[in-house]
Amino acid sequence: MTALGAVFRPQLPPERLRDVARLADDAGLEELWLWEDCFSEGGISTAAAALAWTERVKVGVGLLPVPLRNVAITAMEIASLHRMFPGRAVVGVGHGVQDWMGQVGARVESPVTLLREHLVALRALLRGERVSTEGRYVRLDDVGLDWPPATPVPVLAGATGPRTLRLTGEAADGTILTASTTADGVRRARQLIDEGREAALRSGATLPESHRVVVYLLTATGPDAARRLHAELGDEGLQDVPDLGVAGDAGAVAKAVQRLAEAGADAVILQPTGDEPDPEGFVRFAAEEVRPLVR
Repeated sequence: MTALGAVFRPQLPPERLRDVARLADDAGLEELWLWEDCFSEGGISTAAAALAWTERVKVGVGLLPVPLRNVAITAMEIASLHRMFPGRAVVGVGHGVQDWMGQVGARVESPVTLLREHLVALRALLRGERVSTEGRYVRLDDVGLDWPPATPVPVLAGATGPRTLRLTGEAADGTILTASTTADGVRRARQLIDEGREAALRSGATLPESHRVVVYLLTATGPDAARRLHAELGDEGLQDVPDLGVAGDAGAVAKAVQRLAEAGADAVILQPTGDEPDPEGFVRFAAEEVRPLVR
């Protein structure tokens, strides 16, 4: 069955998270996703709070920009979440928005090289290995976690372009696709991910049996849903992309989710518009109205 979730967008102040997270937990939503967008809210701090306030909902972070984070710190924080809340944290890493990385002096010449080095080291540290590496960007000297996760932890990576999609297949346990991804885009992403997996297997790498694909779906519901969806797509320059996003009732949203699932998405995360007037109502809508219609 396709997993369904919703995004708590960083346009909302952090103090709103408690009520939204608790509602998601009580309503039976499977996954609540958070973003570490510059310069809004920290991904790990908000995830830890949301996990502490809830009992069962999985909390995703999509994603942590690797130029901002030493890989040892990333590993320590992910491991701590999994030791405290086993199996409930889902963390992705990625390039980050390059303009933002430039603003903080963290932009690198080769984002793909950095992401590859970060993923390789991060997954090894989370497996409990001691790591020494002298890469272009990632350098570790006999580093190991004192408290590695007690069970295997999947590491996801965000991707849009072909090179990064192949890299996620090769070096990550799953891939996060943005809300600018149509069903055809999911199919193309799956092909590129599989190419990366095949290349890794040929080189003798050990990969998980399956590679989880998570995709955001820009979603609006309510009386002015179509207007809000069109406005956000216009702000992103995506208004002319066919079959992108969905506006309507639970039936319409469920059909859009199903199209993405049939194209290869394992989890579809409903992304409200930035001006969603009722974040709590949106989460309840996802859990109580859309979820029963999604296979």
